[in-house]
Amino acid sequence: MSAPRKYDQEFRDRAVRMYRERLAEGSESKLGARRHVGALLDLNQATLRNWVEDAELAEGTRSPAPSRAVESEEVRALRKRVAELERANEILKTASAFFAQAELDRRLK
Repeated sequence: MSAPRKYDQEFRDRAVRMYRERLAEGSESKLGARRHVGALLDLNQATLRNWVEDAELAEGTRSPAPSRAVESEEVRALRKRVAELERANEILKTASAFFAQAELDRRLK
């Protein structure tokens, strides 16, 4: 059983509206507006930030964050590619040294 919610949806909507109005005034930053509204409503500014983000997601003005699974697949693929390129560079360095030495030996004869 989950814990009951401390704040109802009406309170959340009011807090988000107050935050947006404070931002519209243009006198404060986002953090400053969250702190001000949080102090007025006796609310943690991080909680208000989460509510604002949820509202933006619901309205479609904010795109959802990419999932970590997709990012980790991409990171794994990129690390694999980096390892392949590093091996190729080592092979090229060795081949370059080999042919440089062969060229020196040919000139000395």
